[in-house]
Amino acid sequence: MTPTLDRHQGTVLVVDAAPDTLRMLCDALAREGYTVLVARDGEQALSRLELVVPDAILLDAVMPGLSGFETCRRLKAHAVWSHVPVIFMTGLSETTDIVAGFDAGGVDYVVKPVRIEEVLARLATHVRNARVTRLAREAVDVGGHGVLVLDERQRIAWRSPQAERWLAATFPDLGGDAPLAWLRQLAASPVGHEVMAPDVDPAQSTLPEGQGLVARSLGAAGLGETMVLLSIASLSASPGGVDAPSPSRLEIASLTPRETEVLSWLAKGKTNRDIADILGMSHRTVNKHLEHIFEKLGVETRAAAAALASRSITA
Repeated sequence: MTPTLDRHQGTVLVVDAAPDTLRMLCDALAREGYTVLVARDGEQALSRLELVVPDAILLDAVMPGLSGFETCRRLKAHAVWSHVPVIFMTGLSETTDIVAGFDAGGVDYVVKPVRIEEVLARLATHVRNARVTRLAREAVDVGGHGVLVLDERQRIAWRSPQAERWLAATFPDLGGDAPLAWLRQLAASPVGHEVMAPDVDPAQSTLPEGQGLVARSLGAAGLGETMVLLSIASLSASPGGVDAPSPSRLEIASLTPRETEVLSWLAKGKTNRDIADILGMSHRTVNKHLEHIFEKLGVETRAAAAALASRSITA
């Protein structure tokens, strides 16, 4: 039986130049409860994304004009669309083509002729995983910080909403070289090493006057990846100096990213079972994380931990 999404089936953008393939996929997706958007080529697909950000994209690799691989690279370079999972569907079956699809940013690769049941199963899995990832990215903002991950090529693999806001406020040209050149200083740095963002024209920065962006290395987040914590600090009177703000109780606690996620959902009133479902972990694991959180925060109850988190969010 084909797996389906329980309540929110989501929106899927199907990009293919072949009318028969489009019709077949659209009919199957509609039966599963998805909202379907259609594009005949890469340029049209990017135009669709300007209007609606889908939950997933089914993308042909061979199309007139902009190829599927180049289309994927362009949308992955766009911060608003980069999180959307792209599944390639193509008649190109050589290993070099498959590798090219993944290198362009695809999460999966299906060789034509497609088997509808297989496509639906893969799609449901990737949509579900993308939603969990999005929730996790939002959850890490609970401490008033932004978090981002640099991949093995020292590119920004993902960033939390708060990180996105602070980077945009600090760097007028977020797609330029300046943000990456700054962040790459942390790639080989020890855990805890901090660097202040370079000076920018105050007329272009939208951060409050006298404040700047600081990046701190949190160490390895995965194979070849580096996790970075962003925060706002006051600029000192001394040239290039930073007066660190008074640390909050959450900052002193030094919660792990996973503990921060659990605390975030706790502060939003979720039960342990809800948190386990959202984060894809067992009920016992949630309990263990809460034990560590209570110990680090110096509290004994869920209400006290949630209150600390809520004060940090509204501070």
